[in-house]
Amino acid sequence: MTGRQREREQRPQPQTGDQGHPRRWLILVALCAALLVIVIDNTVLNVAIPEIGRTFDASTGELQAVLDSYVVVCGGLLVAAGALSDRCGRRRVMVAGLVVFGLTSAGAALAPSVWWLIGMRAAMGVGAALVMPATLAIMVRVFPPHERPKAFAAWTAVGSVALGLGPLLGGALVDLWSWAGIFLVNLPFVAVALAGVVRLVPESRDPAAGAPDLPSTVLVTTGMVALVWAVIAVPERGALATPVLAATALAVVSLAWFGVRQRRASAPMVDFGLYRDRRFAGASSAIALIAVATGSTLFVLSQYLQLVRGHSAVVAGMAALPLAAGSVVGSALGARAPARIGYRACIVTGFAVTAAGFGVLAALGPDSGQPHIAFGLLLCGFGTGFAGPAATSTALGAVPADRAGMGSALNDTHQQLGIAFGVAVLGGLLSTAYRAFLPTGVPHDASTSLAATLSFADERTSAALADAARLAFTQAQSATMTAGLACALAGAAVAMLSLRSGRRAPSR
Repeated sequence: MTGRQREREQRPQPQTGDQGHPRRWLILVALCAALLVIVIDNTVLNVAIPEIGRTFDASTGELQAVLDSYVVVCGGLLVAAGALSDRCGRRRVMVAGLVVFGLTSAGAALAPSVWWLIGMRAAMGVGAALVMPATLAIMVRVFPPHERPKAFAAWTAVGSVALGLGPLLGGALVDLWSWAGIFLVNLPFVAVALAGVVRLVPESRDPAAGAPDLPSTVLVTTGMVALVWAVIAVPERGALATPVLAATALAVVSLAWFGVRQRRASAPMVDFGLYRDRRFAGASSAIALIAVATGSTLFVLSQYLQLVRGHSAVVAGMAALPLAAGSVVGSALGARAPARIGYRACIVTGFAVTAAGFGVLAALGPDSGQPHIAFGLLLCGFGTGFAGPAATSTALGAVPADRAGMGSALNDTHQQLGIAFGVAVLGGLLSTAYRAFLPTGVPHDASTSLAATLSFADERTSAALADAARLAFTQAQSATMTAGLACALAGAAVAMLSLRSGRRAPSR
């Protein structure tokens, strides 16, 4: 740290109070730049999944692991990272996370095998975990309660732009170069985000925060990784397979032990008392359910577009633009809507629209056109964007300001674990349903994914098998989208039953 940086940290920071930090909107720009890095990496990978599968001859389970290793490790470390940022300084932890993220992105681009890639993705999850809680925690500190919905809407909108930019950029890189480019492109984004965070973001911390609990961090991360791996492995190995049962037992023991440690700790990483607050518990549950619904959407559709419809990676990436556009528009309207119709009404309405989008996507057939896909994704994006500011404001409004790092970490954890379980559970449903719809007689190794079946059919010059495989995938996709619809409706029901109606900005 330079002398000028030390001087800036030691200088008294402007009081936020009801007016907020005087540079809060510039600070938001820097925080959004950091968010952009994380979200682009999540979305850019989806269009490269078919190419990665072909390069490493990977099964559906291994491709799920490529996606989930990142979100599970990130989700498992978010609470510890939030506690670390509260104690050591939120800007300092964010900078460290961006550096780790950049270095491991370069390592992923050099992957010689699918398991190396999975490992590097997990390491990238460590960097993302250090970045994510700090962004929302700093926003809570620098924005007054009445401006937070607008700030969260801008934050969501940037994520939505990245949602559309990521697949399009990834598709171009895959077509023009290779899947390795989707990781190397992170480096310039990381450099820009680092410059903005160091220059603009003020340091903040919780003076009463305790030291991070390393054993609890290991327990919760181990438990989450084991649980998600067990869910991913069920379609290929069976629910009663020894490795699946062992992973499930490890998850149960680890998570139960984590809960016991937290209840006995004088300064716990997770304040379970927050879940007795209807606002926090209801909004957090709704956020997790909608993340389960949407977590696997692009994972599934990228395979449909490239392997069923025969589009290039660029065209598949362009298909995500309606999702991003809908989310941007939804976020803009969702920032103002709570003051008019109430926070609960915003969440319920948004999730209902998202459910309608899944209904449209569930009706896709092998020959469905782009307008059909675009309309479904537009509805999904608009619904989640419209509900997002109200849901985030409600959850974080129930957390004391001095525990903003922990509250932000829990909010991100619910979302990341929802995405992880969406990829694991709905991806598992996709894999199981695909095998069920395939014609009998297809060898097990050729039924692990659509790409594997198409390769098997090509070797035997069987156009009939290739057509049957594409139809089976489309039918399995419909079952998966229907499950997403059910999750979105469940989120709306949770919000309706647990939250109170009202237009006042939630704060504590």
